[in-house]
Amino acid sequence: MTAHLRILLVGSGGREHALAWKLAQSPLVDHIWVAPGNGGTARGLNKVENVSIDSADFSSLVNFAVEKNVNLVVPGPEQPLVDGIETQFRKIGIPCFGPSESAARMEGSKTFSKDFMKKHNIPTAEYENFTSYEKAKAYVESVNHNVVIKASGLAAGKGVLIPTSKEEAYGALKEIMEDKTFGDAGDEVVVEEFLEGDELSILAFSDGYTVVDLPPAQDHKRIFDGDNGPNTGGMGTYAPAPVATPAIIDEIRRTIIKPTIDGMRKDGYPFVGLLFTGIMLTASGPKALEYNVRFGDPETQSVLPLLSKDTDLAEIFLACVEHRLDAITVKTTGQFGVTVVGSAAGYPGKYSKNDEIIIDPLESDDTFIFHAGSSLTSEGKLISSGGRVIAASAVADTLEEAVKKAYVGISKIYLKNMHYRKDIAYRAFRDTKPKEEDVITYTKSGVNIENGNTLVERIKPSVKATARPGADAELGGFGGLFDLKAAGFKDPLIVAATDGIGTKVKIAQLSGIHNTVGIDLVAMNVNDLLVQGAEPLMFLDYYACSKLDVDVAAEFVNGVAEGCLRAGSALVGGETAEMPGIYHGDDYDAGGTAIGAVERGYTLPDLDSMMAGDVLLGLASDGVHSNGFSLIRMIVEHAGLAYDQEAPWDRSTTVQNSLLIPTRIYVKTLLPAIREHLILGLAHITGGGLIENIPRMLPKHLGASIDATTWDILPVFKWLGKAGNVPKSDILKTLNMGIGMVLTVKPENVKKVGKLLTEGGEKVYVIGNLVEVASGEPQCVVNNCEGLY
Repeated sequence: MTAHLRILLVGSGGREHALAWKLAQSPLVDHIWVAPGNGGTARGLNKVENVSIDSADFSSLVNFAVEKNVNLVVPGPEQPLVDGIETQFRKIGIPCFGPSESAARMEGSKTFSKDFMKKHNIPTAEYENFTSYEKAKAYVESVNHNVVIKASGLAAGKGVLIPTSKEEAYGALKEIMEDKTFGDAGDEVVVEEFLEGDELSILAFSDGYTVVDLPPAQDHKRIFDGDNGPNTGGMGTYAPAPVATPAIIDEIRRTIIKPTIDGMRKDGYPFVGLLFTGIMLTASGPKALEYNVRFGDPETQSVLPLLSKDTDLAEIFLACVEHRLDAITVKTTGQFGVTVVGSAAGYPGKYSKNDEIIIDPLESDDTFIFHAGSSLTSEGKLISSGGRVIAASAVADTLEEAVKKAYVGISKIYLKNMHYRKDIAYRAFRDTKPKEEDVITYTKSGVNIENGNTLVERIKPSVKATARPGADAELGGFGGLFDLKAAGFKDPLIVAATDGIGTKVKIAQLSGIHNTVGIDLVAMNVNDLLVQGAEPLMFLDYYACSKLDVDVAAEFVNGVAEGCLRAGSALVGGETAEMPGIYHGDDYDAGGTAIGAVERGYTLPDLDSMMAGDVLLGLASDGVHSNGFSLIRMIVEHAGLAYDQEAPWDRSTTVQNSLLIPTRIYVKTLLPAIREHLILGLAHITGGGLIENIPRMLPKHLGASIDATTWDILPVFKWLGKAGNVPKSDILKTLNMGIGMVLTVKPENVKKVGKLLTEGGEKVYVIGNLVEVASGEPQCVVNNCEGLY
């Protein structure tokens, strides 16, 4: 066994601080140099000092190692390993705890690693690799399952996008492959099946033959509680994850970890170092998500403190590089480890730097502070220098106690506007509640019937106000009734529409403004009835949440009632579903169904009457309405805006108040023109924008020629386009751009329809006309859009 180890530890993150902390405890270690290190490795650790050499400067690292008689190199981050740092030191006879450049391809190229999994029958998601955006888009269009889009190369842990719809998937592909958000890492992408289940991180030592795994961890990638917001490098971890039962771990070892190590050796690039495998526990068993070829950050900060005092990390590293790991016993304490990461204000977008960090004394020997984005000034002051700045880790006999200790630890750190998640390890607790007694009640399951009854009493007056001829809008029955004859219909067809609010509801939840999205819910449905020529008659809503907050739900339903009043529709019923474990925290979602009627023979669109030369009228929208909010929220976050800040496009209001302006309801202004049979077709401009919605009202041989200079583009759209650098072709297929409804009318009826609508309070624009189109030609073209923003 080599004694008097002189270690060069490469990297500057929280992982490297934790590695230096643990390696310094080894009696085998004489000295550790960290290149370049951080504020934590610069002070307070015995045997450890920083050296100002960048991790990418292999030549300087090699020269330094030779000068200082280094006899073990430990690369922390993935980039040096992928770039071949192990080769550089192997050439001069210094062992490196880390894989060869060939083996590091398992992380450096996701397409390479996915093909490896397929070759060696390692269970993983269905996937395809692409270097062409158009081919990738066509593949997404062809599959029936949700997908995950991964930049094949290294993207600092952020190159994985999880779209919730095909439109978002197309946007993700464009962002990676054409906009080059992740640079060259996006030259090739993996499009794989979205797997559902609990995710695990398995960190395992290997000498190329033997493999020893550490307690399974769970990471928290999203920036906000409840796994909301953009992806980060990781905001916290805990280990071992209770969901990883011994039987599951045995299956992972047998079907994934061991076949991986064996397969790499058989393929000619044996793995030496620490293999980090992302696992999804699906209904059909564990499946491999991806490989990393180094310690995870912040998994390392939770797992290393769980090694027993008689387990020497330096000895493990030596055993791996000397291919004798089977001679080492790796023991853990049997405790739980938790890490809470503190980030700079604005991270993962533009974030603050050079803010002073003050750390009060810790209260427990089982709590540790690990630095990442920190540095020391020449005066010895500790300041922030990165996005993920610092973390508190703790160990305890129970997970609950470890979580409490970690949060006590993070409370000892003072950094201006530091952000950290308040729900680390929530997945472990979501389905478990301490038993106070043996009797299990519905209330104990998280559902409070009394709250539901209170809500009904609160909303009855506003619901009652929506009564109209044909319906009394009384709550309490098993369903709603409507008398078509009392409403004046003679030979009607029933028309129905159902829709939701989309991710706009997330802004409502963050801002605490809930009534406007209730109006949105009604608008999205009744406007869709209207385009079929139908009068909305009755409406039903569905409200789902984790825990029913009567005030929030009442505000939302009162908004629904207001929307029904604007539409002349009776609110005849609804459902409130309290579903703990499905939703988390303050999350809620809603859906609605509108039912209407139109006399037989008068449905829209009237395709047979349309011809080239017919005029297209646009009715102004009130704002962004209810579509495109996944894009909008990404732009707002990219711009570093808080929702309660002044809106940069309208200084008289805030971001949240502007974005939450509800979808305009066009029912009462359009019905008179519809009843006079002055309108040939209507298009509600929702998801898909003008480009994809207008063709829905047209016959195949006709298209729409639109002039973008004919209406006022609202400032919010101009700001979103500029701030997000959104291609005009993309924004026209996503947002309404100031037009909420488009009408097709005969030229001779333009003046009369315009007068009717203007008197009703609408802003009416002549935005284009119908033209003949050949098969295969686009059915909607927006001209003169260069000046949109």
